[in-house]
Amino acid sequence: MELRGKNVPRLREVDDIERATAKKARESWHVLTIMAEFIESTERLSELRPAVSIFGSARTKPDDPHYALCIDIARRLSDAGFAVISGGGPGIMEAANKGAFDGASPSVGLNIELPHEQHGNGWQDISLSFRHFFARKVAFVKYADAYVVLPGGFGTLDELTEALTLMQTGKSRLMPVILVGSKFWAGLMEWIRTRLVDDGMISAKDLDLLQVIDDPAEVVVAVQKFYDARQKKPADPEDTERQTGMYL
Repeated sequence: MELRGKNVPRLREVDDIERATAKKARESWHVLTIMAEFIESTERLSELRPAVSIFGSARTKPDDPHYALCIDIARRLSDAGFAVISGGGPGIMEAANKGAFDGASPSVGLNIELPHEQHGNGWQDISLSFRHFFARKVAFVKYADAYVVLPGGFGTLDELTEALTLMQTGKSRLMPVILVGSKFWAGLMEWIRTRLVDDGMISAKDLDLLQVIDDPAEVVVAVQKFYDARQKKPADPEDTERQTGMYL
């Protein structure tokens, strides 16, 4: 392909060989650290299922009603046999780990190193530490059988839309995505219906990927019902899902 005389430098063509070599060494080491995070998460989490990933704001305080609600949901899921995966930090993440820690199934924290805000909570049976957001995000999706999403900010919205995109495009298996806090999510749901659907940005059937449930017991019922139905499918859905998960 002709580049129309544009100068497109390549690493091997730079004038400063020492600088190029140092840069290649740094990038190679960076790739190895990424691989290490994927390997560790596979070793620690691949046999964890069934599991549910819970998301929400790191800024939610213990006296916030959503904090207590999250503890209740996580405890119920844990006692129902689902490991609970959170971001391992404060706020809703802490509430999720705290509820699961007191339950029958493992409490998992996928901690991320941040310059501020994030610090690991003390209610984790399994604790992993990530430097790279994308490796952590893969772990959230790959090892979960459902997403439970409480009120949160950009990070919560990022995880929510990432999961919906992966399912919509067939890059991830289908799983329940449950929004908890109907008042908080009402505006977003209305915008999705009146802008994304009406403007043809998504299909009306894509709305079926989302559920809004406030009652903790009903959250567990929805997750359990979906999981039980999938386990009753013929053939080997687990193997099919595992292959799909390789291409997240």
